[in-house]
Amino acid sequence: MPDLEHEQAMGEQVGGWLIAGIDEAGRGALAGPVTAAAVILPLRDSQKLRQLAPLNDSKQLTARQRERCYDLIVAHAVAWSVASVPAGDIDAMGILPATRQAMVAAVRQLSAAPLALLIDGPMRLRQLSLPQLGIIRGDCHSLSIAAASILAKVSRDRHMQALDSQYPLYGLAQHKGYGTPAHTAALAAHGPTPIHRCTFAPIRQ
Repeated sequence: MPDLEHEQAMGEQVGGWLIAGIDEAGRGALAGPVTAAAVILPLRDSQKLRQLAPLNDSKQLTARQRERCYDLIVAHAVAWSVASVPAGDIDAMGILPATRQAMVAAVRQLSAAPLALLIDGPMRLRQLSLPQLGIIRGDCHSLSIAAASILAKVSRDRHMQALDSQYPLYGLAQHKGYGTPAHTAALAAHGPTPIHRCTFAPIRQ
């Protein structure tokens, strides 16, 4: 289970407790945006932290559990934000720059300015002059990153479900844009849409 060890260490390093966890969703999908979230948890409020006990890496939770955790995070976080970069921009700049752009936007949109960042994976956001720590499998180790993973995943899933009504031939509500057999079969039959990433295989071929 993720804990607050990295948050505590970073808070002592910077002399404050506004530590933002950052994660993304949709990086490997064939359609839709890449979505990032930033979350500052109430590290000095034990009562609010107890309310966040169900949080875990979003991949370890069911869709219903993620929705419940989403509501808990929104209710109890000091600050939170979600930002996305669409498929066309992903094609133009590449997925890694697009992921960084979404993360930077999420941090800049926070209603409270963080003192430091904990980021999922070996990632650094050079546009932000803040102390940063990239943590491999960070959503498994840091509660703040786990919270960000849930917000990013739920927000993107909701967006893909909304797009399903615009592009009903592709099954977006089921696979959320990832390369399932059903999705690739629909692409073969109907071709890509404006929300597909045309630089990604198999669409590129």
